[in-house]
Amino acid sequence: MTFVQRHAYGFGAGFAALLWPFFRKRRRLSVANILKCGIVSSEKEALHIAKKSWCHLAGHICEALCVPNVVNASNWREHLEFDEADPETVKLLLDSPDEPILLVSAHHGVWEAATNVLSFARPMIAIARVMNNKFVASWMKKHHFRGPVTIIDKNRGFSPEILKQWKETAAAMTILMDQHTASGARLEFLGRPARTFTSATRLAMRSGRRIVCGSFVRIAPYRYRLVGGSPLSFPKDADRDSATQILNDRIGEAIRKYPEQYLWAHRRWRDD
Repeated sequence: MTFVQRHAYGFGAGFAALLWPFFRKRRRLSVANILKCGIVSSEKEALHIAKKSWCHLAGHICEALCVPNVVNASNWREHLEFDEADPETVKLLLDSPDEPILLVSAHHGVWEAATNVLSFARPMIAIARVMNNKFVASWMKKHHFRGPVTIIDKNRGFSPEILKQWKETAAAMTILMDQHTASGARLEFLGRPARTFTSATRLAMRSGRRIVCGSFVRIAPYRYRLVGGSPLSFPKDADRDSATQILNDRIGEAIRKYPEQYLWAHRRWRDD
């Protein structure tokens, strides 16, 4: 690794630390979210976690931009750890290349970097916000998501073409569950009411595909650990909201283990 690649996370986190005092609204929002979710009980501890979370976001983005130059087809497994993951989940995610799956997570850990690394195991289809600037989007595709990664606008939905691609390529359909929606189901997330997309649950029920639900967290430079339980599946006649609540609970468990890597500064809760 080059000097820049080795210290990319530190550069990003350090720059974010310098900016931290100037983002008072985000700081107050982060602390309030941490306290209301019962992560810690004191404001001092919450402020410490909030700052680490803020710095982690910038550090993760900087490191993720370097991942394509550090991780390759011959060493990608060396960058992943599974000591906190269910063996069946690992097998499904990495060693079942003929089975399309759903990968459900949140703005927790290293969602950007993980997408790149996992693309060596299977094609990835990520439901996300597409960059409005076509030049930025083109740069991201050429320099960031270099593998078989397809980014789908979250407002576009699961079109027949995307579902066909998902099935034919046995991709991991990746969905971040904690994005705000005004029309989603009113469920609990980290003990608080939050409107939640049910798209992952509906797709799993309709297709019969299994779900890997959890997070990849950063434990060292370019080393990421999967935190999550066994694969989930829901029958076609399952209660949609109850099934979605299970996903929220699974993600919440991972966040409580590594709260300093969650994006507390965004307005996830707008119903309480």
